[in-house]
Amino acid sequence: MKLSYNLQIINIKDKELYSMLMGSDGGRTRMKIIDEILIKPCNANQLSKRLKLDYKTITYHLDIICSHRYMTREKFEKKTYYYPGDRLIKNIEEYIDIRKQIDNE
Repeated sequence: MKLSYNLQIINIKDKELYSMLMGSDGGRTRMKIIDEILIKPCNANQLSKRLKLDYKTITYHLDIICSHRYMTREKFEKKTYYYPGDRLIKNIEEYIDIRKQIDNE
């Protein structure tokens, strides 16, 4: 189900964030991943277990989130860990507004 809301209603300036989360069927999964990373940075395998989603699904969405620079990855030994990116931190209020809109649906 594609999510769509009026940008003026929730006052979103970062349209790329809005589009990444609300403009596709994978938006809810991306929000779940971002929420988990905001709680505690982790690797894809840990996310897969926490969210009870397939590892390939997690890595697919992580790649999309990272390509938009809302999350960063850092290799430590043989594992890659994911952290909130500067762009997400800068736009955290808008992210929260989008989350509220989804929660109210």
